[in-house]
Amino acid sequence: MHIQVIVDNIGTETLPGEWGLCIMITHEGKRILLDTGASALFLDNMQALGYRVEDVDAAVLSHAHYDHGNGMPMFFQKNTGARFYLRKACGENCYAIKNGEREYIGLPEGVLSRYADRLDKVDGLREIFDGVYLVPHLDKDLAAVGRREAMFLKENGGFREDDFAHEQSLVIRTQRGLVIFNSCCHAGADRVIADALATFPGEAIYALIGGFHLYNKTEEEVRAFASRLKNCGVEHLLTGHCTGEEAFRILREELGEKVQYFSVGFSMEL
Repeated sequence: MHIQVIVDNIGTETLPGEWGLCIMITHEGKRILLDTGASALFLDNMQALGYRVEDVDAAVLSHAHYDHGNGMPMFFQKNTGARFYLRKACGENCYAIKNGEREYIGLPEGVLSRYADRLDKVDGLREIFDGVYLVPHLDKDLAAVGRREAMFLKENGGFREDDFAHEQSLVIRTQRGLVIFNSCCHAGADRVIADALATFPGEAIYALIGGFHLYNKTEEEVRAFASRLKNCGVEHLLTGHCTGEEAFRILREELGEKVQYFSVGFSMEL
């Protein structure tokens, strides 16, 4: 398996970044695009890195936030054949409290209806290719996470705390163990790992790749989080986006070289 970061917060002199995430995964001859970043930037960076969006075999949306799905319309315009997998619970209804007010942080307006024929709305566990799975959160009561993050869903003219039923992990079985992709791990990376272990009992976790949503956490919270990860048995933790550089520094202190920080253009064979 080969992975390459197409979009991340941290860019380079030749590959710009943005607050968002997009990762190209090549596995067993299939090209899988995880998320589309916050704009059309992913198209430019893909081209610069030698990829053609037309060659993508499948795309996966990790969750229904703008910084992962705003590139969806451009993807559909350039790639006319690949299925686009997202949770059945995904809607255009995600909000967060910013500067004391609710602000829309969801998908582009109308994208789910305009491209309905391209969408595969997943409910429960789904195998999309041989050994490639979409895994939901097994804990159905994650409203406390929405409350903690000040994130909400707009429904029936009102708001309720986000329970992240629209979030999923992409899990790939390899000879070395399971590789888990979860772009923001809102529920906690340790919980994401627990979901995978419960879904695939007896299998080892080789790597967890994605953002850990620690940029807004205190040092005490990050160290407690690292302590929980120590017992998860994961060999590689590759992170960026919403983890934050200070949180990464603490994770590196606690977990050592098993933790790596990625940026635009980062690539790795797993």
